[in-house]
This record gives sequence, C-alpha cells and structure tokens, in this order.
Amino acid sequence: MDVVQVSSAPRTVEEIYKDYSGRRAAIVRALTTDVDEFYAMCDPEKENLCLYGHPGGMWEVTLPAEEVPPELPEPALGINFARDGMNRKDWLSLVAVHSDSWLLSVAFFFGARFNGNERKRLFTMINELPTVFEVVTDRKPTKDKSGVDSGSKSRHSTKRSSDGQSKNNSKTVDEGYGDEDDEHSETLCGICGSNYSSNEFWIACDVCERWFHGKCVKITPAKAENIKQYKCPSCSSKRGRQ
Repeated sequence: MDVVQVSSAPRTVEEIYKDYSGRRAAIVRALTTDVDEFYAMCDPEKENLCLYGHPGGMWEVTLPAEEVPPELPEPALGINFARDGMNRKDWLSLVAVHSDSWLLSVAFFFGARFNGNERKRLFTMINELPTVFEVVTDRKPTKDKSGVDSGSKSRHSTKRSSDGQSKNNSKTVDEGYGDEDDEHSETLCGICGSNYSSNEFWIACDVCERWFHGKCVKITPAKAENIKQYKCPSCSSKRGRQ
C-alpha cells in the first residue's frame, strides 16, 4: 500500500508551506481532537507503526513505506512500542516532538533546490506557527531565543546531569561550570519540555543525545549509576525495527 502520494510535489515556497500546514493540521488533530482514536490505534502488540499527516488534513497510523529509499522522509518508526511504558501525556508529547521533526524534514526535502533566501523565507513562514509539541503540551512559544542544543551541553557534562545527585543536593560536580544553569537554560526535557535545571536529576540518551528529567523516564540517580549506556524510550522502541 502506498502511504504517501507525491505525484504532484509542491515546488514553490507557498506550495510547500501549504503542504506543511496541511500535514501539521492533520497531526495536531490526531494528537488532540482525535487523540482517543489515535491512542487506541497505536497498539504495542502490532508491528512498527508511524503517524502520517497528509496534505489534505487527514492523518493515518500505518506501517512505513516499503520502498527503499522512500519517496519522502519517513516519520518516527515504532511509536506504538513506547505507549504503555510511559505516562499518556508524556508519550503524546514524545510523538509530537518526532512529528515536528518529520514535518520539517518533508518541507525541506521539497525545498532542497531552493537558494538561501527561499529556504529562509520558508522557515520564517513555518516558524510563525506553533509547533505540534507546543500545541499538544499547551506551551506558549518563546521568541527571540537562540536556543541551546543538547549536543553543546554534552560537551560539559557526562550523560548524567548533576552527576547522579538528588534534587535535595544541588551542590554537585557541575559547580566546576558555575554558569551551567544560565548556559543551558533553554535545553528542554525530551519528554515534558520543561527547561534544564541543575537542581534536578537529568539523564542524557547515549544514542540521540537528548536530555530528560530522570522522573520523566523513570530513572533514579541510583539506577543510573548501574546503566552503562542509556537509551531513551524513543531510541529503545527502535529496536523493534531490527
């Protein structure tokens, strides 16, 4: 079954933005208005499932495309595997984050031949809309912030933020980087989306290098000390693709 039809691929900035908007609206509907139906369809007992948003505003939970390489970038595989191992709200937030990434990848796949000004204009138009994650978590978009990615933070820390210390003991080895709170204040938890704070226990995924509250992924400081390589729920679910 062909999941994605691209017989008349959008070519101009306006056409790609329209395509992006339709796909985004579909995914937002799946994760909000139709969330009970979407949740029920993501049965962990089924094979790798993906959430697709189509340009016409329809969403679909189905298997990934069989073509290799696929006609379009593929959304996150196996979203159903993590469903029952996480709080429902956290799982929906995780799906939303992956969906935002997929939407951008499709838009810039179509715009791969654009020049710099056209790419900038496309991103500016897209950036005027709240992300799927912001809609699903009811977070207000922040403006005029440069953002700090998890990779930059990883250069200054091991995979366990606060070096395994509990919330009641914020004086940690991170004192060597006294301005870490300021430097990484815009690093967000990959589950709940809240900002980094050295007062709380955080852990980084050794695969995707994103950071998470220990409480959001159910990892305590003591448990983390015995983990040689930590994989977040999303990266762990990808094992089902093997």
